[in-house]
Amino acid sequence: MHQSKEEARKVFLAFLAKQNYRKTQERFTILDEIYDSGEHFDAETLYEILKEKNSRVSRATVYNTLGLLEESGLVVKHQFGSNVALYEKAIGYRQHDHLVCLDCRKITEFCDPRLGNIQNKVEELLKYQITNHSLIFYGHCTQTACVHKTAAHEKQD
Repeated sequence: MHQSKEEARKVFLAFLAKQNYRKTQERFTILDEIYDSGEHFDAETLYEILKEKNSRVSRATVYNTLGLLEESGLVVKHQFGSNVALYEKAIGYRQHDHLVCLDCRKITEFCDPRLGNIQNKVEELLKYQITNHSLIFYGHCTQTACVHKTAAHEKQD
């Protein structure tokens, strides 16, 4: 088992115990699926993946468990300018920011250490202790041979 998944299971166990929630197999099946993947995902896609794996997890359990995982700090919820919430795991994942293509909705993660320097300056200047941040750039891919752009146009046809 990956170290981050193991750590996530411990955090989730402690969270469920503290909140007096049941420690069900379904909740841990959902947690394991999330921590086995490195992608951004939405609730419906997660439900379909679990269904394909013959899991007995209901759609309602997926949505409810995602709420608990967000509350416990194990997943981060993003909107990325659309009506569909996307999630990503929060433990074992380095701080990063996002670039979203407005044509095909592809999400690119990036990390630039200069942003950490800016954060430090803001903390110092405004007398704040910043615990996290979120930076999202939106734009249009300028690559002429963008595979994602081509796939998005084919879906529209």
